[in-house]
Amino acid sequence: MNKAVFVAAGILLSRLAGLIRLRVFAHYFGLSAAADAFNAAFRIPNVLQNLFGEGALSGSFIPVYAGLLASGDRDEADRVAGAVGGLLAVAVSVIVAAGVMATPWLIAIIAPGFSGETRDLTVTLVRILFPGAGLLVLSAWCLGILNSHHRFLLSYAAPVVWNAAMIATLVAAGARTAPSRLAVLLAWGSVAGSALQLGVQLPSVMRLARARWRWDTTSPHVRTVARNFVPVLFSRGVVQVSAYLDTLLASLLPTGAVTGLFSAQLIYTLPVSLFGISTAAAELPAMSGAAMTDAGLDAVRARLAAALRRVAFFVVPSAIACLTLGDVLAGALLQTGRFTASDARYVWAILAGSAIGLLPSTLGRLYSSTYYALRDPRTPLRFAVLRITLAATLGYLSSIVLPRWMGWPLIWGAVGLTAASGAAGWVEMYLLRASLVSRLGDMRFERGLLPRLWVAASMAAAAAWAIRLLLPAWHPIVVAVFVLGPYAAIYLALGLWWGVPEAAAIRRRLLRHSR
Repeated sequence: MNKAVFVAAGILLSRLAGLIRLRVFAHYFGLSAAADAFNAAFRIPNVLQNLFGEGALSGSFIPVYAGLLASGDRDEADRVAGAVGGLLAVAVSVIVAAGVMATPWLIAIIAPGFSGETRDLTVTLVRILFPGAGLLVLSAWCLGILNSHHRFLLSYAAPVVWNAAMIATLVAAGARTAPSRLAVLLAWGSVAGSALQLGVQLPSVMRLARARWRWDTTSPHVRTVARNFVPVLFSRGVVQVSAYLDTLLASLLPTGAVTGLFSAQLIYTLPVSLFGISTAAAELPAMSGAAMTDAGLDAVRARLAAALRRVAFFVVPSAIACLTLGDVLAGALLQTGRFTASDARYVWAILAGSAIGLLPSTLGRLYSSTYYALRDPRTPLRFAVLRITLAATLGYLSSIVLPRWMGWPLIWGAVGLTAASGAAGWVEMYLLRASLVSRLGDMRFERGLLPRLWVAASMAAAAAWAIRLLLPAWHPIVVAVFVLGPYAAIYLALGLWWGVPEAAAIRRRLLRHSR
């Protein structure tokens, strides 16, 4: 639990910095064409970072490296770390160079709805952002080493400096620069931030791993990492393809849809990161080491069951908040400058669609990490392919076909995108769970736990809505404090009343800190 807290703390710091960046970005860009161009451009190199970095690298490298550390073979662990770092640096350099040259063709694939100045600006931004994404991939190698040594806070707080570089760029140039020019400057600020993020981690990594990057494929453990890397890459790649398809379909919608979708994603991925990714990141090296012990599968099952309960307790109220209080969230975080109250309501609609898949996305992340700890990256890949196929089909029907058939404004198709992705996430999660139960045994929640959590969150939301109706037209941040604070307190109180163990654990922790 303490390890997950450190991960969550690091993620919280980086996410808060990201939300500040998003707010400053909204202030200067709003839902403009330049904002659409930057967010679409940002998606392309971000795919490289997520595929080769925190996704595929963590799922293939950490189980092997952490297993070697757990068995006491420190020299081989250092050798593997250096070899993986060297191989990764070469591969990423080649991909970045190819990506910069192929940018015009990538734009035609990623955002076919863009044309004219918006398309030209997107091409320029992608070419600037690609090298920064390569640096972030190497930063993810640092994250893998730090996590395996249980140094979670630094690895997940490092993105704060990347966000800080972008915020500084916006504040320094935003007031006197046209949006299109500001987007270019922001892209260069992102590259500088990527270098800083890598730089703050390297000294600690070099002390812990004693690794030097080199080309070495002779170790059987390095070959295991490389062999597992491919299916994990495709498994994580399927998730990125889903995000790519969302951006592609959003680019076919009116101006503002891409930025609205991107803004909503940053908000609803916050609970996924804080509770799902943080727990999965902390449990992956622990489960990898447990799988190597005599307890084996029993130890893995026990850790997974506890993690699932913990995640569900926090994610259920997050989903209800996105569904019922999304305008409060969007207003507090984004409503400033060119980003208006009507823009916040638009983002709320997209958040409501995303609420459908919030719980299965976080639980699915835990299930996938369990497979990686068991050195089985292929099973998650099969189910991820099914998910993307289903999400793409439902996404097109709900974002393009359904609005036209119903006579709705096409811009609301972005809501259908997130709802379709959420529905597909439930299918993937149940398939992952069923397959894992056949290997580890039953991992069901305690009888009645999930219904109690959903009812508690719904009752808390009803009370928060009543408070909101009584409030005057205050600043969105003030409204959020008076609405979201009671929402969280009522949910926790109901959890205590109904005997939810996670609520009791939070109460004990709060009392301990208060003393």
